[in-house]
Amino acid sequence: MIPADQVARLQRALPFWMSFLLVPVALLGALHGGWTVILLPVVTWYFFTLLDAFLGLYTENADPATPEDRLTWYRAITLAWVPVQFALLYWMIWYVTGPGDAHLGALETIVLFFGVGVVTGTVGINYSHELMHQKDRGERFLGDVLLAMVLYSHFRSEHLLVHHRYVGTPRDPVTARYNEGFHRFFPRVLRQCWQSAFRAEREKLARKGRGWTDARNPFWRYWAMQGFMLLLAVLIGGGVGLLLFLWQAFIAVWQLELVNYIEHYGLTRKHLGDGKYEHVQPRHSWNAAHKASNWLLINLQRHSDHHYKPDRRFPLLQNYGADEAPQLPHGYPIMTMAAMVPRLWRRIMNPRVRRWRQIYYPEITDWRAYNKAANPMPR
Repeated sequence: MIPADQVARLQRALPFWMSFLLVPVALLGALHGGWTVILLPVVTWYFFTLLDAFLGLYTENADPATPEDRLTWYRAITLAWVPVQFALLYWMIWYVTGPGDAHLGALETIVLFFGVGVVTGTVGINYSHELMHQKDRGERFLGDVLLAMVLYSHFRSEHLLVHHRYVGTPRDPVTARYNEGFHRFFPRVLRQCWQSAFRAEREKLARKGRGWTDARNPFWRYWAMQGFMLLLAVLIGGGVGLLLFLWQAFIAVWQLELVNYIEHYGLTRKHLGDGKYEHVQPRHSWNAAHKASNWLLINLQRHSDHHYKPDRRFPLLQNYGADEAPQLPHGYPIMTMAAMVPRLWRRIMNPRVRRWRQIYYPEITDWRAYNKAANPMPR
């Protein structure tokens, strides 16, 4: 256990600032062009995978009782990233449709903004996830800003009102089903997540005697913020700027849903009968203790503890061993790449899911309803 006075030190927080190194990589790609436009995805996926291989696992746990005022250097990471991403995204649109148009070809620009989407998804949406879980309204607003930059604002409602409550049950769209390949999962969640988010907010308003058109429906704020981001892209870069904005937003959402796919693949909560399900436990999320990718993703891979204690800030998330939570064989960067090849993914993960079922639920002999999310909806 790392004591609070050590957790508070800058040198402890400094590795989590590594995401900011992606900014000069993006600028290099824009200013130099050529082969450098591929550096953003290469660094994000392959460099951190190599670092994981060299640095190994990080299993130490910070004292979860560390007070809020000792986490300043960690909070600053997510707060500082919002203006940095905003400036980077719109500067890139301005540059490639203006000064950079003279030396960047169409293919170079498309590949470059693919990399921008990898960053706004891998870092931006991940940081918005941390911010949306906080009590401070200012932090939650900044989380909304990050989501508006990728046109996925409803993720906040879906994640807080649906995913955390119904994870591992048929009502949670982003719990990937056993044997469900990512290429089937992705279009399904794009549709169902928006629907479940809107339904959750509508039902929340209905319990207070209000309709969905009420000004308190956050979807009005979501649409206004997304509209502002789109308008700004048009004003800065015209039609090309708009297309590039939409392209990076799509890639960012693809990155998010790849992560959602691997976080809970095949893991389901036991149906207790009459629409009741067991409480969420660390065993209902895949855990990964790989050091470098946890630095990049601010401990998102300690997902088992996040679902068990959703209000914990990222530096205090606890790692669980194999006796408490199922373990991924690699960090998220390489696992998301594997998820793009369904046959490879099933070869890696299906035996692990079956082993998980034998360990935690030996009494369940028929998994067909769980495999197809055909159990009764939770009450």
